[in-house]
Amino acid sequence: MQGAPTDDLYFRNDHVAGCTIERGEPCTGAQWVPDSCEARWYSFGVTTVMSEHLGPGAMSRRRFLQATGLAGSACLVGGVSALDAQAGSVHLPFANGMRDLTRAFPQKGEMILLRTRPPMLETPFDVFDRGVFTPNDRFFVRWHLGYMPTQVDADAFRLAVRGQVGKPLSLSLRQLMTEFEPFEIAAVNQCSGNSRGFFQPRVPGGQWANGAMGCARWTGVRLKDVLDRAGVNAGAVQVRFNGMDSGNLQATPDFLKSLDIEHARDGEVMLAYGMNGEALPLLNGFPLRLVVPGWYSTYWVKMLNDIEVLDKADDNYWMAKAYLIPDTPHANAAPGQTGFKSVPINRLVPRSFITNLRDGDKVVAGHAVAIRGIAFGGDAGVRKVLWSSDGGARWLDAELEADHGRYAFRRWNARFTPAKRGDMELMVKVINSDGVEQPVEPNWNGGGFMRNVVERTKLVVA
Repeated sequence: MQGAPTDDLYFRNDHVAGCTIERGEPCTGAQWVPDSCEARWYSFGVTTVMSEHLGPGAMSRRRFLQATGLAGSACLVGGVSALDAQAGSVHLPFANGMRDLTRAFPQKGEMILLRTRPPMLETPFDVFDRGVFTPNDRFFVRWHLGYMPTQVDADAFRLAVRGQVGKPLSLSLRQLMTEFEPFEIAAVNQCSGNSRGFFQPRVPGGQWANGAMGCARWTGVRLKDVLDRAGVNAGAVQVRFNGMDSGNLQATPDFLKSLDIEHARDGEVMLAYGMNGEALPLLNGFPLRLVVPGWYSTYWVKMLNDIEVLDKADDNYWMAKAYLIPDTPHANAAPGQTGFKSVPINRLVPRSFITNLRDGDKVVAGHAVAIRGIAFGGDAGVRKVLWSSDGGARWLDAELEADHGRYAFRRWNARFTPAKRGDMELMVKVINSDGVEQPVEPNWNGGGFMRNVVERTKLVVA
């Protein structure tokens, strides 16, 4: 299937469809079938070192270490079965939507469990009603390859910068934190397949609801500054990024992602060592991850330890065959359609959500009801958020809260008074600063990528 989410072809999966398990036995069908594999996880040992300056307006070294609970060395223990420590279950609103809730993963609070190895953890949606910035311990987790280090020595860590450069570099974490100008940006990190579980017809891949996203303040250094120190050669075309994870099978392609040289040097793409004023959690990429504001999370390489400047377009598996979308409006294709051009997924599209009300909630006729939620403009800022209580016949402006930057969540509020008893539906959409708004009809493609349809919440008026 062209554009299918082939990121999941090599591992035993829980709530992931269209897979091949580690023994090489293929799974069939486009809908998830639960398996009986034992859920496993590992103990984490993390050795860390932090500089005195985390970023603009940052706390001191001592306060930073106190805030993160890390003082030179720390051992983070999570050596129990993920299912042994489950906190219950939740039913996501689509077929095969029953999921375990777990607290078993180190540095994580209660999360929705999609898969234990490599880990896929979804943020419970009520977390998004608590503020713009998603807490680190509730931030979604998505890894591709079967092996990821469970122990990282930050003193020994080195970032290699090589390829088409005048001066190859080997940079320690301390050098990155002390020898480069610190940079901070607020940005949404969203999985390409966020909301894939809602696609109709169903498609293979991780069956996420709407919680494979989060917004954080990322602190680190500009990629441009690091590349400038290395000296990019004339004729450089792309920059390729690699992390410390790897496949369990020799045939598994290494997870490599690339950006055009102009994009990599735009002054916003960054190497982050901090997240919401704390060190990156290990599951979110400690000690260093790439941050690509306004682009999907597949490019945000975690545990980043290798940067290679290329003199030609990258043709590795993860750029040439995986994470492809139809080169059509809204990345839309009809089920079964073939013959369209495909391109690598890239920019985020605008989305908005109601966060304080859920399907089936009851409200009272004649009484004012508060509505609130979050929105983001994709690769642009939020111009306005509109809501409707009459099926989209009339759209009203919501009140926008503080603007934390063009790539961040934006909180919004509204109030309405239902006039009569019965069923009703609320709708919400965002228009970004480029004038792009959410479509009323959902897109479809074989990868289950880039869903951003106008969201609807059904209420009961009593």
